[in-house]
Amino acid sequence: MKNSILILVFALLGLQVSAQEDMPAMWETKLGHGIDFYGCDNVDSDEYSYAASDKEISVLSNETGKVIWTKAFKDIAPRLRKIDDIITIWSAQKIFLLDLKMGKEQIAVIDMLTGELLWESSEYKLKVREMISYIKEENGFLFTFKDVNVFVDANTGAELWSTQKFRGTVGKYYYEDGKLTTVNFVPSEFMALFSGFKNQIAQIDMKTGEILWENTYIGRADRKIITREFMYHLERRDDQLILHMNGLQVYDYHTGAQLWSAAFDYEIPVKKPGNATKFGVYGAVAPPVFTDDYIYIVDISGKKSQFIHKYQRGTGKLVWTSQEISGGARVVPNLYVVDGKVILQIGGLVEIQGTFKETTTDAAGNKVIQYVSRVYEENVKPCGVQAFSEEDGRLIWDSEKFKKGITNMYVYKDENLIVSSGKALYSIKIHGGEVNYEVDAKNGGVGNVVQILFYEDMVVVVGEKGVSTFKAEDGSLVAANKYKRASVVDYTDNILILETAKNDVAAFDVANNCKYWAYNAKKGSGNVLTTDGEHLYVFEKKSVTRLHTHD
Repeated sequence: MKNSILILVFALLGLQVSAQEDMPAMWETKLGHGIDFYGCDNVDSDEYSYAASDKEISVLSNETGKVIWTKAFKDIAPRLRKIDDIITIWSAQKIFLLDLKMGKEQIAVIDMLTGELLWESSEYKLKVREMISYIKEENGFLFTFKDVNVFVDANTGAELWSTQKFRGTVGKYYYEDGKLTTVNFVPSEFMALFSGFKNQIAQIDMKTGEILWENTYIGRADRKIITREFMYHLERRDDQLILHMNGLQVYDYHTGAQLWSAAFDYEIPVKKPGNATKFGVYGAVAPPVFTDDYIYIVDISGKKSQFIHKYQRGTGKLVWTSQEISGGARVVPNLYVVDGKVILQIGGLVEIQGTFKETTTDAAGNKVIQYVSRVYEENVKPCGVQAFSEEDGRLIWDSEKFKKGITNMYVYKDENLIVSSGKALYSIKIHGGEVNYEVDAKNGGVGNVVQILFYEDMVVVVGEKGVSTFKAEDGSLVAANKYKRASVVDYTDNILILETAKNDVAAFDVANNCKYWAYNAKKGSGNVLTTDGEHLYVFEKKSVTRLHTHD
């Protein structure tokens, strides 16, 4: 009997070990200098990385880890006394070296592939990445300053034109035939410098800097505080220019005349903590839903009245406004149109990004101040799930199951909703709101639900203590694996990547019994995850390591 028990114990231990592995290293490169600055081309092509101390910089090949070049700053740009910051423009293959000494600001622009100095300037006082917009089609940089925008040749720094008629930074843009159509924005940390700033959408002749037309827009064009994704989208459809931001705003592409608008201003639903130096809330309002003939938009601009609006897709004509969304919704993160119903998720999970001032005490009793950047989720109430008629906007059903809590929800096979209350998983009939099943989230052994995702016919539960999977059809448990409290940073195919507040990273294979590969961050190290979730670059002391997030 004892032998049987021992065999069972060893079998379970073997299962536990096989269910967790370290992320395999593809290469590790030792440098001849420390690492104070680092970065990786994790968006454009995943070709290069750089690491630098305050005296030297190295550029590496991401494929092999080979150092392409290493140079001392004094040899690259002798006029720079010290390096306060480094800005990489990966798509331009250029590196900006910044000396930010007050009154003696100096920049040097170098070729990323060779380390050769291309040009220097003491005129352009660039302080943050957002002051630089790279216009790839013209191979030029558009610099944003308080009173003027200046366009320069990327290779020589020669000024091509300047304008005082367009104020603010260029973010997302549409380019065609030498014309740049864009909306302006001002980084949060520089808003105070742009007194009298107005929301401006404009079309610019890139040869001369002439403003061909301009108009205004509703809302605030911006980027996420930490991850820097743009919070709006600009596209052209035939002769219409469509701005997706707090609803929709539609302009004539050729003249800039506003054709119609279904946009609203929106207040942040989460109070900024007192120790936050930067703070943003994202995913609080569902994006518009397009069908063949109509557009459905949630309007929660008022604190006491929120509605759904249905518009004709081509003309923007209002078809109907729904009954008021009951309960005083502060966030509406999900909107679906299916089975003749417009389904709303009210309340639930939103994304928080911020930089926070934290004060600790060291071993000698001295106060130590650190600024820590974090991305995490927060749950916002009131909560609920409501269904409205696609035909006339009247309320059809209102589920009572989610009044106390909700994380998020998905449509499953156009017949059911899979919804998490945080403590349970539900399958609900879209047609009438009846419950197909209710499953206790604790069955997965990873605590309450933080967020649900989908993989094929499985519900993927990101819990407080790990990841579990359930069959969407009947709610039966498939697999589970424990981990720390962490947030979702990437989900591609069957690989789900989580990151903790201390920068530990785990990649779960949700198709293979929730097996995961882990990276445990060391104090003082930094890491960059590629946007496809395949590789993690670790920068530590004098070494750079490329990890594969899974087998």
